[in-house]
Amino acid sequence: MTRWPAVVRAELPSGTVVTLRPLQRTDRAAWDRMRREEAGWLRPWEATLPGGSGPPAPFRRVRRDLERAARRGEILPFAIDVDGRLAGQMHLFDIVWGSRHTGTAGYWLSRAATGRGVATWGLAMLIDFSIREAGLHRVEVNVRPENERSLAVVRRLGLREEGLRRGLVHVDGQWRDHLGFAITAEELPPGGLTGMLRERAADH
Repeated sequence: MTRWPAVVRAELPSGTVVTLRPLQRTDRAAWDRMRREEAGWLRPWEATLPGGSGPPAPFRRVRRDLERAARRGEILPFAIDVDGRLAGQMHLFDIVWGSRHTGTAGYWLSRAATGRGVATWGLAMLIDFSIREAGLHRVEVNVRPENERSLAVVRRLGLREEGLRRGLVHVDGQWRDHLGFAITAEELPPGGLTGMLRERAADH
């Protein structure tokens, strides 16, 4: 298992630089602003707690809890940085070691960062890092059937669809079905998913 903290960076064919990095104390103002301004944009897709979750956790607690879980090997909690500005978060969570070596990927992006390839490249970077550097064997991604943007991301990366998972996650106040996608170390292209994206861009 790769030690935390870790940083993963890639320059997209467009010239945009995407960096996956730990959340920093200096991100507080930008994070608070995004979470406040993008609340309506994110609400239909974010996990909630049955019975109500109360007020949102403050930045300091979120960052502290993520850092502690990362040091225990339970999560890879990256902030998404686009051209030097915070644009969202990309996590590998529910990491299980032992006989499984698996984890589940999830992310959120600000509205301004969508439509630029950030989610596709960020997820490719996370999966490549999780398998090639952190030593996981399998990465899962679960997407609501209504979330067309995220479905396009996993299909663009060629992740294998594993079927509908009924009532998998409590989202926006209800138990929601999700489509499951996955990739194993054996299925990862020789140059990783980021290498595949570069080859595809060069062909066009």
